[in-house]
Amino acid sequence: MSLGPALLFCPADRPERYAKALAAADAVILDLEDAVAPADKASAREALVAADVDAARVIVRVNPSPTPELAHDLDALRGTPFRRLMLAKAEETAEVDALDGYRVIALCETPRGVENAGALARHPLVDGLMWGAEDLVAGIGGRSSRTGDGRYRDVARYARSRVLIAAAAAGIDAIDAVHLDIADTAGLEDEARDAAASGFAATACIHPSQVEVIRRAYAATPDELEWAETVLDEATRQPGVFRFRGRMIDEPVLRQARRALSR
Repeated sequence: MSLGPALLFCPADRPERYAKALAAADAVILDLEDAVAPADKASAREALVAADVDAARVIVRVNPSPTPELAHDLDALRGTPFRRLMLAKAEETAEVDALDGYRVIALCETPRGVENAGALARHPLVDGLMWGAEDLVAGIGGRSSRTGDGRYRDVARYARSRVLIAAAAAGIDAIDAVHLDIADTAGLEDEARDAAASGFAATACIHPSQVEVIRRAYAATPDELEWAETVLDEATRQPGVFRFRGRMIDEPVLRQARRALSR
């Protein structure tokens, strides 16, 4: 997939924002689901059909499979160039079967969706997984995904880790969840930096001001680049396991160094 690192949500019923969102972010998620009120979904589809944008950098979030809105979404999209969908509240592989002809990002944001993350990741149409905290916690019966200091509760961290590992096991990308507190740039940067270090390919966001924070967090620092270049150079002279700056270096560590350079 590799559209990241900063993926910006944009309500599909606000076509005047499409171009600005694409100019700001690496890719844009045009949202037909939660960002659009039920009464405005028809007009949102009309706006999407009429849009003249770079379809290769657009992901369309469609409504969940159990709802009749998904059929309307697919009818509208059939004549458009958009070929990458994000399936909201994905839970079963049979739901993905109905999206033949599209590449799919399965959004695991319900208890069943997180539980089935591995099966969803292995579906041949799926090339990305994303997780979401708020619907998940609501579906469990909880009241908040975060503690008073802004950190995720254990249940959210579990879902995040499970989706990341399921994606990695299937050889596809994982996308980290949005940071809803727009003003908390420090918190967003900490989370995005952790996401990049943990192996996420991208972080989704809800405001253009968050894009550069995410890009900065995903980029390797000068110190990381210097270490990666130097240790890889040393590996050409010392095959196998060796000691470098007081640390044991083997192939998994060298893969991490190559990953840092790729960022």
